Amino acid sequence: MSESLKNKTVKGTIWSSLERFSVQGIQFVVMIIMARILTPADYGLVGMLAIFIAVSQSLIDSGFSQALIRKQDRSEIDNSTVFYFNIGVGIILYLVLFLSAPLIADFYNEPQLIPITRVVGLSLVFNSLSIVQRALLTVTLDFKTQAKASFVGAILSGAIGISMAYTGYGVWAIVWQQISNLATVTILLWILSHWKPIWAYSWKSFRDLFGFGSKLLASGLLDTIFRNLYLIVIGKFFKASDLGYYTRAHQFTDFASSNITGIFMRVAYPVLASIQTDDKRLSNVYRRLLRTSAFIIFPLMMILAAVARPLILSFLTKEWLFSATLIQILCLSQMWYPIHGINLNLLQVKGRSDLFLKLEILKKIITVINLCITLPLGLIPMCIGMIVTSIIALVINTYYTEKLIHLGFFKQMKDLLPTLLLSLATGAIVYLTVIYIPMKSWIALTLGILEGILLYVGLAKILKFSEFNELLSIMQRK
Repeated sequence: MSESLKNKTVKGTIWSSLERFSVQGIQFVVMIIMARILTPADYGLVGMLAIFIAVSQSLIDSGFSQALIRKQDRSEIDNSTVFYFNIGVGIILYLVLFLSAPLIADFYNEPQLIPITRVVGLSLVFNSLSIVQRALLTVTLDFKTQAKASFVGAILSGAIGISMAYTGYGVWAIVWQQISNLATVTILLWILSHWKPIWAYSWKSFRDLFGFGSKLLASGLLDTIFRNLYLIVIGKFFKASDLGYYTRAHQFTDFASSNITGIFMRVAYPVLASIQTDDKRLSNVYRRLLRTSAFIIFPLMMILAAVARPLILSFLTKEWLFSATLIQILCLSQMWYPIHGINLNLLQVKGRSDLFLKLEILKKIITVINLCITLPLGLIPMCIGMIVTSIIALVINTYYTEKLIHLGFFKQMKDLLPTLLLSLATGAIVYLTVIYIPMKSWIALTLGILEGILLYVGLAKILKFSEFNELLSIMQRK
């Protein structure tokens, strides 16, 4: 990696990390405060709508964000074409969701979902207004501007959500927290990005961008549907409170896995797109990304699994304790998420969105088979099945990585094995400490986290992990 490319990557990673973890940290604290006031059923009601919002958002974007980022000769006509398309689709989908609200409520047998759906659907309109601004800021690795907007949005919406929860608005506190956050971020991105659309729309530009983006749209829709498939199934066949337990457990595990994956992928994609024709260089950079992401995420997930019980008891209440069991299982599945993401990122960098789609279809078939097997067994077996699915998906994802840059499953596992073993050992020791030594929950949580960090970092230094030294150099960089 050239020095200029390395500097861009480091700077982008720092600001992307600040945005992700400062914003998610605020939202995490807000969630904890609100969850102590609200019930699992309140969160379950909002969780039932997650798939409809997520699918609609994928349709709005239609892969255009990635297409704009990847296109090296993009023009103002390209940008404006995407902008107007996004708005049009966003409005149409909101109207569809508005009219479909009674059907959604009937599906879940929850009449409250009619007004909730119609308000939550406003998020589609707000999102459609800021997609191009985010894409253009990402092209220039300007995550600082995005961080400012997201931070203010998290603070303002958090204050609204907490105040509404305390004053007895129940599930509506969650709804208006989400809407106010999106509205604030959209307004600030318009102000801070300095980009405004021109009055132009080109069908030629649309066809060029959609040619690449359409395959990402199809694969993105598949991924979105199946990532939220469990929410539909749990919401339909289990109680709303069970869905509440699952969504909170998923939020805890996502806080680490998805955010770190998002940081690496947001920074890596525009940078690596610029060296997409140099296979040897791509392979070296991807190996470093894989090792570095695993070095961070593997121990975090193992420590989180180990302290899940005292975590729930300390921050939430005994009413949420079942979420701790789900967290422990989901950690073993979610720890592989960054590795999935980075492997799939390669296909986009190489412009092979057709292969991306093929892989997604195959993995979703496996997901459906797994769900059919585990659903009759209960919620816990369903989550255990997700671990199996995640490992199988990893093998599938690495097939084309081997074809494109000769970095297949076994080479990747050889690189990741030392970090995996060290993380498992660290998690096991922390788990034994917090479970078998009698102490208050908050003491067990604090001790477990500190023990896990010190043990992992100390052993990584003693064993001379190259990833440890590389992270040190990044943190010491001025």
